Parts: sequence; structure tokens; C-alpha cells
Amino acid sequence: MSAGYGLSSPPESATAAQVDQQAVAWLRTMLLIRRFEERAEQLTMRGKVPGGVHPAVGQEATAVGFAAALTLEDTVSAPHRGHHHALAKGVSPDGLMAELYGKATGVSRGRGGSMHLAGFDVGFIGSNGIVGASVGLALGDSFAAHYRREQRVAVAFFGDGGINTGRTWEALNLAGAWRLPLIAVCENNLYAVETPTASVTGGGSMSRRAEGFGLTSLAVDGQDVFAVHKAAVEARARALSGDGPTFIESQTYRYSGHGSGEGVGAYRDADEVADWKQSRDPIARCAQRLSELGLLDDADLEDLDNKAKETVDAAVRFAEESPWPAPLPTL
Repeated sequence: MSAGYGLSSPPESATAAQVDQQAVAWLRTMLLIRRFEERAEQLTMRGKVPGGVHPAVGQEATAVGFAAALTLEDTVSAPHRGHHHALAKGVSPDGLMAELYGKATGVSRGRGGSMHLAGFDVGFIGSNGIVGASVGLALGDSFAAHYRREQRVAVAFFGDGGINTGRTWEALNLAGAWRLPLIAVCENNLYAVETPTASVTGGGSMSRRAEGFGLTSLAVDGQDVFAVHKAAVEARARALSGDGPTFIESQTYRYSGHGSGEGVGAYRDADEVADWKQSRDPIARCAQRLSELGLLDDADLEDLDNKAKETVDAAVRFAEESPWPAPLPTL
């Protein structure tokens, strides 16, 4: 794993000042994710990455805020849009980029591609392309932790498109009934592919729906890494104390289309996109707070960004130079 990335650390109680100091590392990881995602989309358009990717540019704070509250033993499962979760949990940028290329040195040995990532050594138990399936994976792992009496939690990230699938609520129902140490995080970026989520979600509130299944439930500003981290710390403590699962709606936004190379002009208002980018960008907001606290200046921010770009450059070189996997044997 590249030095300085991966945020898993013991989530003991920290003072506000300690949290602010930790946030420099959060910013570093958000910059890595941003530059990695931007490059991955560019490489897809150049034909280097087969199959396309689902960028999460704009959604960095949710993944990073949560990862900073978890230990190495806590696990994370993710949906098809999962690069940011993997990197935040500590998956190697080199191995992740090589996987996108389909190379043998990739985190899934070049067999999984963008949607089927894994990093079991850092507690990333996998992403996949089945909408809502990440909740079922985390349910199983949270049951294992409960059964074995292990002091850890399982976190399931899923998109707002998964909020209206049966498998999501079947899993959350069982987690609530058995009071399992599961944290379900819906990254509500407002659009399920191109459909406004609000137009197809009955009841008007995801969090109230989750309350009906017996889960502690809340909504959080997903563009504020500090707010996400606070919610994550509290949810983890709740789970470990035996108070059961938590449902968190993280209100966020993806700047790009659903998949690589897809535009958003046909279904989004330009002013909406501009507002999220200019007023609510998670990296800019974190950097501004650190600057106001005297923990970051413009030179520091430029240095962090340059190092993130260098890490991505190195990951691309690693992927380019890596071998292809051996052909599978024929039956």
C-alpha cells in the first residue's frame, strides 16, 4: 500500500483538536481518490481500461469520513461505484489500477475489473455490480462478528438506486431483528443512473423508512467529512454496545455521469451542477476548515495534491508494466 494512504485506525474517543489534526490525512486521501477517479475515467476513454468505470468524483467525503472511524478488523462492502471506498479503506492504488487494466497484479488478479474489487487484508470484503447486494454481504459478515463475539462492525455502502430494491430491506430487516453490528450507508447522490431518486422513492424519506425496520436512522451532509466521521464514530459505538444497526443517508453528489464518458446535460440543470461543485465540494470544504484552523495553507494544499497525482502516476506505470493473467484452462 502506498505510504500515507488508508485510514483504518482505532476509533478511540478523540478531542476536537485531535480530530482536526487527523483531518489533514483525510484531505490527503480525498485528493488521492479524486485524482485516481479522474485518471481512471480518462484511461477508459483512451481504451486503456476495458469495460468502463463508475466515477465517484464529488463523493469522497463519505468514504473517507467512515474509513477514518474504522479499525483494520472492521469490514466494508461496496456497490459497483466502489473505488473511493476501496482506497479509503486502504486498498493499494497500484493494485487497484492494475485491476482496472485487467492485469495479474490487480487486487482481484485481473479477473474482476472495476466492479469486483477486494482487499481482504485491509477489511475491504468486496464490491460488486448487483444493486443492493453489498448490504447482504455486510449482513453476513455482521452476523459472523456477532456469532463469534468479535468487537468489530460491518459497513455496507450502497447507492440511492439500491434504496428501492427488495434485497436491501430484507437484509436490513434481519439486521434489525437480530441487532447485528451492521452500519448501512446509503450514498444518496440524487440520481439512480439518470432518474431523480426523489421521483421514484415513496414516502419522501429514506431515513424514516429505515426507522420502520427498527434501525437507528439519520441523514448526514455527505459533503462534510467531519459530519460523516462523527456519525460513523457514533454508529460504530452503538453497534459494539449491542444497540443494533444504524442506517445513514449520506447526502452527496456525483459530478460526472453514471459511467465513464457519460454526460449529465440531458437530465440535470447546469446551475445545480455548478452549485454543488462551487459551494459544496468536499475537498474544498475540508481544506477551508483546515486553513481557518491554521493547519493548512495554499502551499500545503498544492503539495498534497501533487503527491496524490504522483501516486496515481506511479499506479498507472505499475499497471502498464504488469503482466496479463494466464489464460484460464479450458474445460
